[in-house]
Amino acid sequence: MPSEIFSPGPRAVAIELPRCPGPPRQSPGGEQGTPKGLRPRCLLQSVHVDLRLCSPTKPDLVGSIALSARARRHPKEESVTTSDASHHTPANASRTGAGLNRRTMLRNSAAVGLGIALFGSIDAIAGRPAYGAPTRAASGYGPLVADPRKLLSLPEGFSYKIVAEAGVTRLTDGGEPTPSDTDGTAAFTVKDRTVLVNNHEIGGDEAFRVPHRPGLTYDEGAAGGTTNIEVSATGDRLAEYVSVAGTHNNCAGGVTPWGTWLTCEETEDKAGKPVGSGVLAKDHGFVFEVSPVVQENVGNSPVPLTFLGRFAHEAVAVDPKTLAIYLTEDANDPHGLLYRWIPPKGFKGGKWNLKGLAENAGSLQAMRCSRGGTHVKDLSEATTPGTQYKVDWVDVPDRLAATTSTRKQFADEAITRSRKFEGAWWADGGAYIVASYARASDGSVNEHDGQIWFYEPGKERITLKTIFTVNATPDQDGTNFDGPDNITVSPYGGVILAEDGEGVQHLVGVTDQGKSYAMARNDLNGNEFAGPTFSADGKQLFAGIQSPGHVFAITGPWRRPSNGA
Repeated sequence: MPSEIFSPGPRAVAIELPRCPGPPRQSPGGEQGTPKGLRPRCLLQSVHVDLRLCSPTKPDLVGSIALSARARRHPKEESVTTSDASHHTPANASRTGAGLNRRTMLRNSAAVGLGIALFGSIDAIAGRPAYGAPTRAASGYGPLVADPRKLLSLPEGFSYKIVAEAGVTRLTDGGEPTPSDTDGTAAFTVKDRTVLVNNHEIGGDEAFRVPHRPGLTYDEGAAGGTTNIEVSATGDRLAEYVSVAGTHNNCAGGVTPWGTWLTCEETEDKAGKPVGSGVLAKDHGFVFEVSPVVQENVGNSPVPLTFLGRFAHEAVAVDPKTLAIYLTEDANDPHGLLYRWIPPKGFKGGKWNLKGLAENAGSLQAMRCSRGGTHVKDLSEATTPGTQYKVDWVDVPDRLAATTSTRKQFADEAITRSRKFEGAWWADGGAYIVASYARASDGSVNEHDGQIWFYEPGKERITLKTIFTVNATPDQDGTNFDGPDNITVSPYGGVILAEDGEGVQHLVGVTDQGKSYAMARNDLNGNEFAGPTFSADGKQLFAGIQSPGHVFAITGPWRRPSNGA
């Protein structure tokens, strides 16, 4: 049994997040596709109404709400329970070459405080400086207990089951291995089970491709896609099958108000490009809609939503009132953009209504920010949570990027860029947008290890809610969380973040008072977590390690996490 512990101590500014008084109380009834429970007043409604920062109330889906991810490969189905504890020895903190490149200069920098300054709701803005944020740690669910299998360390009393493992578990619709590179994920309730729609960020050279299926395949030359994983109420794997195939580099995505997943291709590759052992037959860089109900996808999911543009899509957030869709672009040289799609007049939304729209339907626009009449060229200019910019939108001249990438169709003065636009999440009447990091070496004005912005469409403004200060010692386990990526709300208060930094990787919890704690640690390798998402009843937290490709169902004594030290 596990015998080592880890005491989390992130550097965070304490700002109150919405409070949730505790776990759900059972009620006699419930709507089909929703949990049968009464929830505290602080609500999360992630499909049919709105997303809020606390407990999921009557969702068909509680999404990992796709704040993207990036790494690679491998998962299995056993249950491991943590128990007693002693002293922790830091886990394997190996890093990719790309990670070394983006971090090496930090070790020679005088810079920089560690950790995050987090603001959990629209009104909780205190204007703290971006660097040198004070440390405020919480015990959360208690210290982490090292896993003797060296996979996933959890607090005492928590356990995990591996519900999918690339190359090990088998698809139930054909017998092939689970595909590589788990990424953005959402959890839906279908009848008596949870269905995970799970992205596979496969670019062509991975060991395990998404198998092509009749009626589900977009491009015979591409190896990415999504699989749906059915999981029981006790976290047991029931089935896994292809839901879209023949797509390319499926990174993150987002949920729709009608209960589907929008999976995003993070690429601009065009037909004729060699990928792995094949050649692309079609252009890529699109968004596709996927249903958690397997039979609904045939003939529907492999249809690209071309009107949303062709670029390196990362994630989306859908406004449930106006049905506007906000889209992030993870690109460089030049830095990427934040886009907005305005639907055509009379568009009603609903399952599969998007795929019927023409490629020029609605308006695709890019964000332009200003402050006091002065143009903001890059979001890295902001270093203080609470910074607000006025937002305007500029039409994209050629959304299909026939000859020029969409982000290159604008002069720098026309729009506002960011080095690493990543995830998007609709909540609190607006869109949360993540910028993962920025470095002077890539042309950013200021350096950081993550920003979370909040765009309010009614006020046409964007506010810096959270900033992660630069982490100069990522190999040291403890107080130096960095690189926020995917995010989900907790039914028990606060949020859970997937760490996509360098060195030791965690699932990081933030309490309703803005204090941070370690919910889990990757003891397998230095690769990132991806796709955290709770089941609708709040009893299971699903999350993946992108490489080698595990998807876990985590259960335990869930409660409101402690704010105590």
